[in-house]
Amino acid sequence: MIAASDLFDFSQSDHSSILAKEGPAWDAISRIAPYLEQLLAAVDGPLIKGKVDDRANVGPEVYVAEGAMVEAFATIQGPAWIGSGTTVRAGAYLRNNVIIGDDCTLGNSSEFKNCLLFNKCEVPHFNYVGDSILGYRAHLGAGVICSNVRLDRTSVKLSLDGEVIDTGLRKFGALVGDATEVGCNSVLTPGTILGRGCILYPNTHWKGVLGDKQIVKTRQEQEIAPLVDRS
Repeated sequence: MIAASDLFDFSQSDHSSILAKEGPAWDAISRIAPYLEQLLAAVDGPLIKGKVDDRANVGPEVYVAEGAMVEAFATIQGPAWIGSGTTVRAGAYLRNNVIIGDDCTLGNSSEFKNCLLFNKCEVPHFNYVGDSILGYRAHLGAGVICSNVRLDRTSVKLSLDGEVIDTGLRKFGALVGDATEVGCNSVLTPGTILGRGCILYPNTHWKGVLGDKQIVKTRQEQEIAPLVDRS
C-alpha cells in the first residue's frame, strides 16, 4: 500500500495533518472538506489578509493569507484557503474545498476542486485539478488534466503489485509526488499516482502508479510529405 509519506514531504505544507494518518494516501482526499471547515472556523479576525483585486470574485468562506494575491477576474467560490506568497492569476477558477500552500502559482483558465497543493506548486495554464493532491514543487505543464471520474461512474480502481485495488472513491484524480514534472497536454487518468522527482513527456496519457525518479518518454511518429499543388 502507498502511504502519503512515500510521496510527500510533510514539512512543506501547513496542512499535512490531512495526510499523516494510517491507510493509503488516497484516503486523504475525503478528509479535505472537513479539515478545511474546521480550519476556517478557527481563524481569528478577517479572512482576507492578502491583496484581492476589486474585480475578482471571492466567496465568503475564503481565506487569503498575508502576502498572497488574487488578480482581477479570478473566481474563488470557496470554501478555500490560499497560502502566503501564492498568486491566483486572472481567469483561474477555484471551486469548493481547495487548499493551496505557500508560494504557489494558479493560472489562467485553470480549475481546481477538492484538492490540496503543497508549497511552491505551479499550475499556471489551462489545467484541471480535481480530487487530487500535488506535492512540493510539483509542476503541471500547460493543458495538463487530472481526470477524476471514470466514464462508467464506478469507483476508481488501480493496479498495485499485480493486485487490483478498489479505492472506494468515485472521484479520485491524481497524487503527484514532490518535484514531479508533467509535460504539456498530458492526461492523468483517474487514480493516477506519480512518485517523487518524475518527468512525464508532453502529450502523455498516463494510467496507474509510477515509481520515484522515473521518466515517461512519450514519442510521436511524424511524417513529412510534399504539399500537393491544388491550384
